[in-house]
Amino acid sequence: MISREDVVDTAALARLDLSEEEIERLTQELGKITDYVQQLAEVDIEQVKLGGESFNLSNVWREDEVAPSLKPEALLGNAPHAEAGYLRVPKIVE
Repeated sequence: MISREDVVDTAALARLDLSEEEIERLTQELGKITDYVQQLAEVDIEQVKLGGESFNLSNVWREDEVAPSLKPEALLGNAPHAEAGYLRVPKIVE
């Protein structure tokens, strides 16, 4: 079961500012998800054949093909910060 503290700690790590209502809702929803995963973990799959045995995986690579791409101006137009034709991002390493 997911506790309220687990949700608050995870939100802090993800730098999410959750309201009390969101914390309560996420605690319930994540609890249901973990309960369902626990049910799946209890299923006996000893007699189940692996799906990979029936697939032909001899050549799964596609040929490289040159295709048109977006113009740099179009991409940079969607960026929050662009400078001199490049994306500007926050400095993360000193």
